[in-house]
Amino acid sequence: MMQFPRLRFLLAGAAFAGLASPAFALDGVDFVTKLNAAYATNGATLAYETVDVNDDSVVLKGASVRSTVKTTDELKIGDLSFDGVEELSDGGYTVETVAFPDIDRTADGARLTAKDIAISGLRVPAKTGTGSIDDLLYYQSAGTGPITVEIGGKTVFAIDKLESNLTRQDGDKGIDFDGIVSGVKADLSDVKDAKTKMAIDKLGLQNPTGEFTMEGSWDLASGVFAVRDNSINVDNVGRLSVGFNVSGYTLQLLNSLQEAFKAAEANPNKEAANQALGLSAMGLIQQLNFNSASIRFEDASITKRLLDYFGAEQGVTGEQMAQSIKGLAPIMIAQLNLPDLQNQLTAAITAYLDAPKNLTITAEPAKPVPFPMIMGAGMGAPNTLPSVLGVKVTAND
Repeated sequence: MMQFPRLRFLLAGAAFAGLASPAFALDGVDFVTKLNAAYATNGATLAYETVDVNDDSVVLKGASVRSTVKTTDELKIGDLSFDGVEELSDGGYTVETVAFPDIDRTADGARLTAKDIAISGLRVPAKTGTGSIDDLLYYQSAGTGPITVEIGGKTVFAIDKLESNLTRQDGDKGIDFDGIVSGVKADLSDVKDAKTKMAIDKLGLQNPTGEFTMEGSWDLASGVFAVRDNSINVDNVGRLSVGFNVSGYTLQLLNSLQEAFKAAEANPNKEAANQALGLSAMGLIQQLNFNSASIRFEDASITKRLLDYFGAEQGVTGEQMAQSIKGLAPIMIAQLNLPDLQNQLTAAITAYLDAPKNLTITAEPAKPVPFPMIMGAGMGAPNTLPSVLGVKVTAND
């Protein structure tokens, strides 16, 4: 009888310990398995030596990224830390932050360093192929701190930071995304080729600076994938912007791509696997439609410097060089056999060279054009592509 109080004490202690610890410990292997299942869409998987789980943290020791198609391709990462990991009721996971080790590598005389590489708000799906937004390996933001490339102890390229963001639209209809690479700097003063170095010096491009930006969206139901702005802006040179809009890029298409990668990964004959993957990709591309595209260059003084530079090589002024180009343009364009564009191109080139502001090429067909039609026109009658795609060229608009 005297043993009962002690028994009750032990049971109470065990109950307290159960309440104080998680009801279910994280399964690190299950977490990585589901992460890789979703990541395989990119044609790669995460390999690792061991998985360490501590409360809500999962650390992959000796992690590396390996190609699922070409197994010899591998990028070693080091220890990869997933913090704030929580298993969801559907079997998926959320991760507050993913921290990568800093990079400091040297190869072929060049040294690459990158700091503060991290991802936040990661969501790992329980399974793919359900046809919803939760199929996706999704993150809220990702970025890095400073990145530098050194050659001979001198920094030849650097950025201050890189950042990208994903936002789920209301009702999970799709995803908005944006990104920026800011503080881009390059040092071209030590270029070895004498002619190239002379051109760089004459054009004032010894130390170019600028930034890269991107903005777009993806509507899951229609599969409309739109990049509204993908720009390279170089100070005192100009801004090059590219945009496009395609439809048919649905979750079903993405899942089919994932299955194709899985089949390639499972095939021991990698040459045959690559061929099969290529055929699958060609078949899936046929589901896509072209809606629109644009390329726009906004001048920031580089055009005049180019005219002056190439004019000097010909023994004429920059203005005389511009007049010469305007005279030759109709002849050169006529050789391209593009009757629908000839007058537009000639007019746009003339207007731009007279007063360099901007030059824009747009492609806006009256209705979406299936990719197979574009490929067929490109192979059979490439001069008809401008008409098929509704191409227009304008300047200074």
